[in-house]
Amino acid sequence: MTEANKDAERIYKLWDQALGDKDLEAALALYAPDASIESPLVQHLMQTKDGIVRGREALREFITRVFRTNPPQRRRFKQGFFSDGRILTWEYPRQSPDGDQMDLVEVMEIKDGLIQRHRVYWGWYALNVLKAG
Repeated sequence: MTEANKDAERIYKLWDQALGDKDLEAALALYAPDASIESPLVQHLMQTKDGIVRGREALREFITRVFRTNPPQRRRFKQGFFSDGRILTWEYPRQSPDGDQMDLVEVMEIKDGLIQRHRVYWGWYALNVLKAG
């Protein structure tokens, strides 16, 4: 396994753990100082026209809001990840063993062992949860 693939697997595991624990500092430690996140949730939580958060300090505010407002449908069932060492991606499918969950696809660009760019693509079920508030 290459060093880049080890970084991708490490980030996959640690990011999920930080999300589950709602550990802001652990989550932020995975991002480069100039990293970005793109997601419809950015517009919703940050009340902005742009769906992008740039830089670690802006990420701190955004992730704090994410952890504070996670709805019960935001569960973490997934079935592994794919990575070429540079791009890391996985799906949270709508159908899970415990019922419907928010359907999301996470895509992360990894550089020097940190998340450089993070994009979250939302499925129809997740968008309906967002619309409902």
